[in-house]
Amino acid sequence: GSLPIGEVSTEDGFRFTCRLEKEDIVYGLGEANRGLNKRGFRYVSSCTDDRMHTETIQAMYAAHNFLIVAGRESVGLFFDYPARMVFDVGYTRMDTLAVTCQRADLDLYVITGESPYDIVRQFRRLIGPSYIPPKFAFGFGQSRWGYKTRADFCGVVDGYRKNHLPLDMLYLDIDYMDHYKDFTVNGEEFPDFPAFVAEMKDRGIYLVPIIDAGVKVEKGYNIYDEGVEKRYFCQRADGSDFVAAVWPGDTHFPDVLNPEARAWFGDQYRILTDAGIEAFWNDMNEPSIFYTPELTAQTRAQLEKAFQDGSYTPNMPARKKPEARGDYELFYHRSIAGTVRHDQVHNLYGFNMTRAAGEAFERIDPDRRFLMFSRSSYIGMHRYGGIWTGDNQSWWAHLLLNIRMMPSLNMCGFLYSGADLGGFGADTTRELLLRWLAFGIFTPLMRNHSALGTRRQEVYRFENQDAFRHIIELRYGLLPYIYSEYMKAALSDGMYARPLAFAYPEDERAKRVEDQLLIGESIMIAPVYEQNAVGRYVYLPERMKMVRFRSLTDREETVLEQGDHYIGIPLEEVALFIRPEHILPLAEKGGQSVEEVDFENLLLLDFTIEESTYEYYTDDGYGKDFENPANRKVFRKSAK
Repeated sequence: GSLPIGEVSTEDGFRFTCRLEKEDIVYGLGEANRGLNKRGFRYVSSCTDDRMHTETIQAMYAAHNFLIVAGRESVGLFFDYPARMVFDVGYTRMDTLAVTCQRADLDLYVITGESPYDIVRQFRRLIGPSYIPPKFAFGFGQSRWGYKTRADFCGVVDGYRKNHLPLDMLYLDIDYMDHYKDFTVNGEEFPDFPAFVAEMKDRGIYLVPIIDAGVKVEKGYNIYDEGVEKRYFCQRADGSDFVAAVWPGDTHFPDVLNPEARAWFGDQYRILTDAGIEAFWNDMNEPSIFYTPELTAQTRAQLEKAFQDGSYTPNMPARKKPEARGDYELFYHRSIAGTVRHDQVHNLYGFNMTRAAGEAFERIDPDRRFLMFSRSSYIGMHRYGGIWTGDNQSWWAHLLLNIRMMPSLNMCGFLYSGADLGGFGADTTRELLLRWLAFGIFTPLMRNHSALGTRRQEVYRFENQDAFRHIIELRYGLLPYIYSEYMKAALSDGMYARPLAFAYPEDERAKRVEDQLLIGESIMIAPVYEQNAVGRYVYLPERMKMVRFRSLTDREETVLEQGDHYIGIPLEEVALFIRPEHILPLAEKGGQSVEEVDFENLLLLDFTIEESTYEYYTDDGYGKDFENPANRKVFRKSAK
């Protein structure tokens, strides 16, 4: 049938098409590859564990099926469909948007509005409020796959503390567990885990353990035993528990689409919250599958045949992704809608694993905020946790991708988000890490994370630590503003990071800028993302005041006219731009942790021509009394 904005066909699956005018810009799709403007490529919504995010990658860890076609008239489209969906955004034909999926069993929401930003806010009201983390979650975090021993963790904290480098969070990747078993701790390294958690908290450090989707198959491991007994794991067609190999070897997947199983799995987080843990990250929840028993038997036969007849290639099934191998067609969920095969609801798995935790936290301690973020997600999960953008690489291209992805994630409700700063896979460089941190100080989730086997990238391992210290200290100085803008965006269904076009809708140049962002209401940033660059061109949509920070206390202010400017930005410095009639509150005192930041005595940087006002939000950082009028006050500055 025909909609005012396009054609819908349900003859062979589902197909939506609409015409794209030459000047139309397509925003959205949340965690997706390539540019801020999504035109000219094909994107696949199918949560996929693939860390090689080259430009060719079409599917990533998340599925965020919301986009806006912005032109003379703007329209928002949300396709609520939990399985694989293809967005051909001017790829097959440059003038056509085509959205297709296998079954015409979905809800399509069409949102009209005065502007793209108006459409975003309507959509966000529709999908519900964004998750709000505790205040400490806005501090800096250090992570690495490969920290195993108590000495490893203590050594990292020592490295930060003795070099006076601020740090709030230390992440526990898979090696803290007993043989990769969820909700267990390696007893040899941590004989008294609650005491270790308390010792770290005394040093101003929150531990953030990882929780994986797969539960190890092992008799005597109580979570396995109970899950099997109560039929809480995903099952095959014949009613047996589905087995897939992940880090622990053979695992079962909790059936988080079954409300009973979801509540049961969520309640397991209490094992760690009882030990004093207040923060978690969920991983491997696409769900990621290394192989299945069928596959091994089938593959063995195929490989043997291939070797015999000479048809062997490196693309044999063992090397393929679970989706391509058919793994997701092998198991079933018992949802409120009845029994459903996994591939038909695939994109809901990570969402519901994180929802399991979010709902459990309400039972565990309803008055406290917990930090929770996830690798895989679907729209709706933004109510229960944030996301990081998965296993990126130490590539300059991924710094740029991080910049471009932030507004798209915000559009879909994911305000608490960030990428692995410095890159997860491959070897970072001092220069890349400094430039990435100079952008990362503006992302709500600010975490340095790297993979086993890569160069160690804790910031104290590089020469001239002053440069790192000044950039991270600047984050802590900016926290009153960052937290205030985050909270206002979350409480008003707004965006924390916006494209320039959303604030300057009449400016044709601003619409084409993809490497500068508005962070909150007061500032614009223009990060450097090229190797050996000593500066960059910056487009100012209006007169702005540039503030160049050599450190939190050593800064220089210059007013620049509207237009293009080449701005030198040395490797050790951070530049930002204050908009006219706006105020940027800074903490006069930074600190080594969020706890030490003074959110009351503020220094107000501003660019005032006539009068500037700023509504400042702050609270205790733990509770949920968000609407208390005492959390808000207004600052005013008038021209001298």
